[in-house]
Amino acid sequence: MTRISTRMTRIFVAFGCNSLIGIALKNMQIHTLKLNNRRKKKKTIGRGGKKGTSSGKGNKGQKARSGAHVDPLFEGGRSTLIDHMKKKKGFKALDGKNAVVSLEKLERKFKDGEVVNKETLIKSKIVDRIDADKGIKILGDGTVLSKKLTIAKGIKLSASAKEAIEKSGGKIEVETEKKKGSK
Repeated sequence: MTRISTRMTRIFVAFGCNSLIGIALKNMQIHTLKLNNRRKKKKTIGRGGKKGTSSGKGNKGQKARSGAHVDPLFEGGRSTLIDHMKKKKGFKALDGKNAVVSLEKLERKFKDGEVVNKETLIKSKIVDRIDADKGIKILGDGTVLSKKLTIAKGIKLSASAKEAIEKSGGKIEVETEKKKGSK
């Protein structure tokens, strides 16, 4: 600092500017001095991370590459968690199974000449409402019907149940089957 100030005073004295010396020295301090040729910014290598080099991606490997994607279930070659889980045979059907009703239950719960449909089966508590939505099927379990029942449309029957109902004098309302693809 002293070296610069003495040089400046000599210059100003040589030109006869004593009053300007004090002003110039006040304004000129080390932290205010700037170089004419600015340094170039340091080239960052990774373009992305704060420190350059590998942009926060670690060293090499699949995940360090551009466009890298590793399957989330891949665990480095060992058996995955899913592979270790219990395996069940078969599959669960998306369509629910039909609610099964035996002829014996119909004999006990219904009177002679009554209509058997979805609503009457739910009211008599033979079938749950949720199970009834999946479908109802009447199975013949070898019992002989003594009542004349009318089976409504939408209820499926086994061959033995159909035969037993017709023998007792009951009626079966047949649903017209639609061919696939027709409207």
